[in-house]
Amino acid sequence: MKIVRLKNAESVEPEEEGWFRAALAGSNAISVEYYEKPPGHSSPMHHHENKQVSIVLKGKMKVATEEREQVLEKYDSAYFEANEVHRIENVGDERAIGIDIIFLYQNGLLTSG
Repeated sequence: MKIVRLKNAESVEPEEEGWFRAALAGSNAISVEYYEKPPGHSSPMHHHENKQVSIVLKGKMKVATEEREQVLEKYDSAYFEANEVHRIENVGDERAIGIDIIFLYQNGLLTSG
């Protein structure tokens, strides 16, 4: 068993004002990441070689791909295929909280994460 307390979790991205992201318990096959976004904060459109599930725990977040946009609310989730261009934006007026689950294995091979 591995325990990671949020207050001791490793920050996984450079600090930006009001934005927080930390690595929770995971393994070499999966990364679980907690994040908080202030109102109006958006990740840039990006892609990575890993499949990803994003779950909204608090607030409203818009998920967007090149083909579609959808607003998610508490406990809604989105699935992104490997290399699918996407972004996540807090469209509410309160701090939004979410969890990303990133799959580090693709077709039986370890990817960079």
